Amino acid sequence: MAVPSRSERTARNGRLGVPVLKVYGVAMSNLNISMPPALERWIDARLAQGRYADAADYVRDLIRRDQQAAQEDGQWVRAMIDEGYASGVIDAEPEDVLKEIMARLPDA
Repeated sequence: MAVPSRSERTARNGRLGVPVLKVYGVAMSNLNISMPPALERWIDARLAQGRYADAADYVRDLIRRDQQAAQEDGQWVRAMIDEGYASGVIDAEPEDVLKEIMARLPDA
């Protein structure tokens, strides 16, 4: 059985020009990025600590953590909205509410 060429593998994945790799059974695309030397030195320092196999492993971890933080931020916003709805509506003027809150704050 003949091994498909890179162009054949690329054409089959449905995204022009982005070859797909399989790592641990998961399809992965290549992504090339440019960065200033200071960031490259930072990545090299992180790799030297031994936690990451290579720069791609480090970047994937950063993206996963960013995804998690974004999800947590969304959950926090939804919780604040729910808390606001649950607190009900008051008849006081907004200025009066702010004055009351400010009166409770310690003097700065």
